[in-house]
Amino acid sequence: MNYKEIFMTAALQEAEKAYKLGETPIGAVIVKDSEIIASAHNLRETGKNVLYHAELLAIDAACKALGGWRLHQCDLYVTLEPCIMCSGAISQSRIKNLYFGAPDPKGGAVLSAMNASAADELFCHTNCEGGILLDECSEILKKFFRELRSSKTKTDK
Repeated sequence: MNYKEIFMTAALQEAEKAYKLGETPIGAVIVKDSEIIASAHNLRETGKNVLYHAELLAIDAACKALGGWRLHQCDLYVTLEPCIMCSGAISQSRIKNLYFGAPDPKGGAVLSAMNASAADELFCHTNCEGGILLDECSEILKKFFRELRSSKTKTDK
């Protein structure tokens, strides 16, 4: 296992925590100097707050851990391609590298639906790479939504 897979595995462990809470299973970790300094998972439903995406919560925790908002020496690992809101926060926090697992064809704002990180107008450009542990990251999401659809079908009858 290479270092990207090791850190994405940690993000997947965060996604599992979200899954157990009935949250969309997305997890994130922030790494500085080869050590995880922050980790988080989706809590939108639990916290009843649209801002409680795994990426935003991890960025918040990293800022607190480092005592500042500039994360230019940090890498973010997240199990699903970030949305436009999270992409903006990633850029604003100056994260150096973004690694994600599964693409999000409908809502991904890194490489899929749009490429916010490459906009020439942005002050900070984050290096982005997708497909890290793609199968594992995709499978937890597929399983979650399969079970969600199944439970809705059962209650509709």
